Amino acid sequence: MTPAPAAPAAPAPRRRLRLAVALSAAVTTVLAGAAVSVNANAAVPTPPAGWSLVWSDDFTGASGTLPSSANWIIDTGTSYPGGPPNWGTGEIQTYTNSTSNLSHDGAGNLRITPLRASNGTWTSARIESVRSDFKAPAGGIMAIEGRIQMPNVTGDAALGYWPAFWALGSPYRGNYQNWPGIGEFDVMENVNGINRVWGVLHCGVAPGGPCDENNGLGNFRTCPGSSCQSAFHTYRFEWDASTSPQQLRWYVDGQLYHTVTQSQVGEPYWTQMTSHAGYFLLLNVAMGGGFPNGVAGFGTPTAATVPGRPMLVDYVAVYRRGGGTTPTTPPTTPPTTPPSGVRDAYSTIQAESYNAQSGVLVEACSEGGQNIAAVGNGNWVRFDNVDFGSTPPTDFVARVASGAAAGVSGLVEVRVGSPTSTPIGSFSVANTGGWQSWRSVPGNVSRVTGRQTVYLTFTSGQPADFVNVNWFSFRR
Repeated sequence: MTPAPAAPAAPAPRRRLRLAVALSAAVTTVLAGAAVSVNANAAVPTPPAGWSLVWSDDFTGASGTLPSSANWIIDTGTSYPGGPPNWGTGEIQTYTNSTSNLSHDGAGNLRITPLRASNGTWTSARIESVRSDFKAPAGGIMAIEGRIQMPNVTGDAALGYWPAFWALGSPYRGNYQNWPGIGEFDVMENVNGINRVWGVLHCGVAPGGPCDENNGLGNFRTCPGSSCQSAFHTYRFEWDASTSPQQLRWYVDGQLYHTVTQSQVGEPYWTQMTSHAGYFLLLNVAMGGGFPNGVAGFGTPTAATVPGRPMLVDYVAVYRRGGGTTPTTPPTTPPTTPPSGVRDAYSTIQAESYNAQSGVLVEACSEGGQNIAAVGNGNWVRFDNVDFGSTPPTDFVARVASGAAAGVSGLVEVRVGSPTSTPIGSFSVANTGGWQSWRSVPGNVSRVTGRQTVYLTFTSGQPADFVNVNWFSFRR
């Protein structure tokens, strides 16, 4: 699900238009494979000799419940805050956290179900892993795997369906303008109920570049044995850093159908997409957009499209083999995410535990731990899944320090949903006696409840840095 680097006047098809145009003429090799029972549920496979399990979810929750917040962030709306509209693809649904769109089925699967309302609008669901540090160990191999049944719908009834299992480079979080340089691995994509799986790499620059954006370097094939729509199949991506040049490989039911090498990508683009902290995983079912429209040759979905056909996910897992050390727990250096994936608004939130930032640094704090530093006009830090509950706060307090010069001051502001939304609270701060001379400063906040994306933003009439922040909290 390729994010666009900027929002065009009309969302550009960001998917393999060249593959879409060639679809009717393509010759796909079909290899024999064993049929898989549609309703069969399998535990996360024990890794073979030499491999180890890094992370997994087998979706064994009770029927009608949401996926684990320790593992997953639920995306909602039609874009990231500050990101391109319609998720950069032209897809037309709104993502929700409703269990009608997203829930365990009670039989060991996760359901992502697109629905159409009586007024014709569509809803669906999209989730992304809390962890964002999945990458190949030096000299080893990383594998991303999922056992999935695509929505069981074909023909005109399937027009616009766009299920996907994919991974994005971690620097995309909080930036939303650095695609495709940060890298994207599409482990499984499908459109319009066609019995084919696409595997694609996005990288470099758009348009053009080494990955021929906005098409990507991709290939496709039919699912072995039973169709992609009628049965579960295992989709796997491997990043092999044990070979020179390194390789990226795509499989369905253990059968290799696509390979991209380090040499094909070249420099500086290979380093750009492999030298950062790693990748986070995504699962979603979009409706309409550049890829299904390009394949169909017209806009989708249509009046013939049937809602309510879910993508079923049995498990997802990340494995590794060989090489150096790869973290098996989320990193403890910033940015970090609490183990639960949810932050209590009324507990201390460490400023350096941000999920994304713009313009700040992290340094050792005289009160212990770390603080964010070099904070000035236009900078911000973002904190995901801050839970205010049903009773709103009356104020917030932040632990701040400043060694700003005379006449230099600014505002510490709280915003919800976007770094450009109207502040719900703020206070002014100037020199406190030094950059490690800490004081707790309160500020009133307007009414806010529920689980929110919270930003601390910083505004000043001068370009100079004016504040450091150690922690903040809300109070009832």
